[in-house]
Amino acid sequence: MHIEAYAATDVGPVREQNEDAWLVELDGGLFAVADGMGGHAAGEVASSIAVETVREILLGNKDPEETVLADPGGGKQGPDQADILRERLRYAMNQSSVRIRREIERRPSYAGMGTTLVVVMVDEDQVHLAHVGDSRAYLFRNDRLMRLTRDHTVVQQEVDAGRLTPELARIVPHKNILTKSVGFHGPVDPDTSTRAIEPGDIFLLCSDGLTDPLEDGEIEAICCKTHPEDLAQTLVNQALRKGGDDNVTVVVVAIGDEDY
Repeated sequence: MHIEAYAATDVGPVREQNEDAWLVELDGGLFAVADGMGGHAAGEVASSIAVETVREILLGNKDPEETVLADPGGGKQGPDQADILRERLRYAMNQSSVRIRREIERRPSYAGMGTTLVVVMVDEDQVHLAHVGDSRAYLFRNDRLMRLTRDHTVVQQEVDAGRLTPELARIVPHKNILTKSVGFHGPVDPDTSTRAIEPGDIFLLCSDGLTDPLEDGEIEAICCKTHPEDLAQTLVNQALRKGGDDNVTVVVVAIGDEDY
């Protein structure tokens, strides 16, 4: 598979600093978006630590003991490559959390910092996904947008329980309170998945600076009429035009044929 990737970010009209961080490593097939939280620039620190830790662990040569899945034995089939890569994603996110917490110990003024983190790793004809928080991953295929992640927020829990409609969930004042994050909540239990990829697929990673002002249908419409090369910047611009006041970051990963 041939891969192309594009990224765009903007601090937005209100905040002084951009606490989002992103990662594009074409050679390693590794992509990520993190949205930091915490005062005194701590959010920016947390998101940077997260993406750099993911890069180091997933693209490094070391295979830590914690990521080696045991063969169940007894004639059963052992873990396949997808199992191993999902475990490495889990390990990388937990190491990100450990390093953020160590930085808090070193600099107490950063107490309370943490970050969301969504990571995609492309391996031959599969993509492996892990996420924590409310930064999202989408798949755009055959002119349809599919959300691949479920927000780890208090509001999403209320929607899942049937106590809140998706429409109301977009406007309630506490919609961004996280139930999981990297760093702030300690050990991380990310959602992980693996799916087959097809030529023409576009994977979209984003912070909530995109999805707060834009509904999924609006994002889909933009994807339908925008070339992948221009998609990240177009989405960022539209989020700001729709009144977005947060940092906004988008990473676009486009899958083509070998002769693309």
